[in-house]
Amino acid sequence: MPHREKPLVLLVDDDKDLRDVLSTKLIANGFQVIEAAKGIEGIEKAKQFQPDLILLDLEMPEVDGVETLNKLLSEPETKQMRVVFLTNYGEPRNVSAWTDEKFARELGAIDYIKKTDDLDKIVGEVKMHVDTSAFPAFNPSP
Repeated sequence: MPHREKPLVLLVDDDKDLRDVLSTKLIANGFQVIEAAKGIEGIEKAKQFQPDLILLDLEMPEVDGVETLNKLLSEPETKQMRVVFLTNYGEPRNVSAWTDEKFARELGAIDYIKKTDDLDKIVGEVKMHVDTSAFPAFNPSP
């Protein structure tokens, strides 16, 4: 992993508005963020920047999140990366949430995060999936 002072998140989503608002929120909470609008671009940036976490949209044109994840897992330089799906699917009910988590893990992601207007909740979930102890200068906002 490259040396950096703050955790780096790669946000791969075709929705520019979501990328803008989520990137701003993550940066305000102490993360570095790089963005990609398409799966193939995300794979290239993952290889180039070696992010600490990849947030990957499931539904994208051309190459969707599942195919993007499969390609990441097949490449030696990206196969160990931590990937969390971003999805509009998922229900707060326990059974559906468990099914979506199982789906994500079976595909090779470590989890899924439901897209929501509650950006603090998304940031909290991102923090759970990044080992912030590896970044002494990381000082998230309260």
